[in-house]
Amino acid sequence: MSGVDSKVVAITGASSGIGAATAVELAARGAAVVLGARRTDRLESVVERIRNAGGRAELLDVDVTKRVDLERLVALAVERFGRLDVLVGNAGVARIAPVEKLDVDDWDAMIDVNLRGVLHGIAAALPVFRSQGHGHLVTTISTSGIKIVPGQAVYAGTKNAVRTLLEALRQESTDGVLRTTSISPGFVQTELVDYVDDPEQREQAQQAMAALGISPDAVARAIAFAIEQPEDVEIGDITIRPARQG
Repeated sequence: MSGVDSKVVAITGASSGIGAATAVELAARGAAVVLGARRTDRLESVVERIRNAGGRAELLDVDVTKRVDLERLVALAVERFGRLDVLVGNAGVARIAPVEKLDVDDWDAMIDVNLRGVLHGIAAALPVFRSQGHGHLVTTISTSGIKIVPGQAVYAGTKNAVRTLLEALRQESTDGVLRTTSISPGFVQTELVDYVDDPEQREQAQQAMAALGISPDAVARAIAFAIEQPEDVEIGDITIRPARQG
């Protein structure tokens, strides 16, 4: 089954930014979307927008650090729409600080969301994909894992761990059942850096994002491109960033 129309797609981190834009883009192309995030008020707004445009959407309160929440998200997709074609693992957190600050709690948060959250999604979706005979994991990584810079060591480490994980999973899954796609955005106009604790680091990141950031819609279109390919075609890696980003 190629194209986006009629596919069933679950999306984590769907309450804002890339996740919300992807939900709107895919629903407009005919997909049924099941949206997960912790901020259900934001999810309700996204679902309302999709439904008002004639699309199909469901929502669920999801914390990706909890394995059961991903199981519930996948189960909702199957219960409501009969199957799950794609899981977009988009939930992520960024904490910017030099390693010497020893912000261990922030390290744990990034490991739990950025890495463990992806693993929880794989554990929930892969059995469904295997039973169906097809499935697609699309996972948001980051250009921070490609160009390593000071202050982002642990964040980049979690993202590159996911990159390694997906490549190994790809090599384990060459029977044609599973496709994997890694999306590495650069500066995108999202709320990701708004939660950086250090005020100076946060302001610098916000200024860079304001000056360079592209719309989340651009990333959503890239995700749609990967999904719409025929089942025997896998788009393994997409790097998408502002043309002026160094």
